[in-house]
Amino acid sequence: MSGVTGPAAANSSMNRRALAALFVRLGAFAAIGIILLYFAIYARGFTSSYNLQNVVEQSVILTMLAYGMTVVFIGTGTDVQQGGVDLSVAANAGLAGAVFVTLLNLGLPEPLAILAAIFSGMAMGLLNGIAVVLFRIIPLLATLAVMNIATGLELTITGNNVVGASSEFLTMLQFGRFLGISALAWVLIVFTIFVTILVHYSPFGVRLYAVGGFPEAARAAGLNVGFNIYFSYIFSGLCAGIAAVLIVSRLSASTLGTGLHLLPVLAAALLGTVFSRRFVPTIGGTLIASLFVGFLANGFQLLGISSYWVSGVQGALILLVVALTSFAKPAEGG
Repeated sequence: MSGVTGPAAANSSMNRRALAALFVRLGAFAAIGIILLYFAIYARGFTSSYNLQNVVEQSVILTMLAYGMTVVFIGTGTDVQQGGVDLSVAANAGLAGAVFVTLLNLGLPEPLAILAAIFSGMAMGLLNGIAVVLFRIIPLLATLAVMNIATGLELTITGNNVVGASSEFLTMLQFGRFLGISALAWVLIVFTIFVTILVHYSPFGVRLYAVGGFPEAARAAGLNVGFNIYFSYIFSGLCAGIAAVLIVSRLSASTLGTGLHLLPVLAAALLGTVFSRRFVPTIGGTLIASLFVGFLANGFQLLGISSYWVSGVQGALILLVVALTSFAKPAEGG
């Protein structure tokens, strides 16, 4: 019987998967380029400076929440199908926004109201960590339960009403500009630099990837797996708290529809893995994917296509990314 076996067969399999991974990445970039080119040609005003700035500003909140989801993917399992997830992140932002505007309207100093909103988000993140680490509930169910807790608390605080808020700081966030760049965009730039350094250029980020990718090996090496999982969910809560303040600044009010951000957040965080050589979550990949999701929704709007199609496309993107990464990502130990 003839055939290639042993190391030669393993190398051949690895080469095929490497080519498949390269094809998927190049295909993703090509698809994005074609879609954006189509919008540039057929969607009137798509390439105007006003529209481009508007899309970036609208994508700030999505990107902030997607960063939280990405860190959860990194710290709880770089395999996006089997690792952790935070389904509560969008609802958590809604709760933090409700806390923020309520305390602001009660006369609490704005810095304290902002800190309270961020603390509220981190507290929900801690609750996710407790459910996953201490009670060993699978992340899908744990964060789904916390999502409903956050939604219930938000409705209780606001009385199921939109609560308005205004202040000089919120006005500055909404309309302020520096060097021709909006304040919201500056928040995204600064936070992106911070989280990129933390995740990709610090020893802690290396440990976070190690725990998420190889938890048993990380335990054997003496790493505190539970602490890193707690950190991942608390950081996601931090992102939700910051996003809440940005949402209030854009709308001058809390909003009851924050949970609708979950699908685009998932789509952005999952799509971002395609731009990684090893199909693992990265901050740069998430940024590209978030902006693409924002431009996709904007292009559909300018073409007069129903927003329902946007949700359908986002759902299709999630299925496509999970299927492609399952096929192209190297097998464990391969």
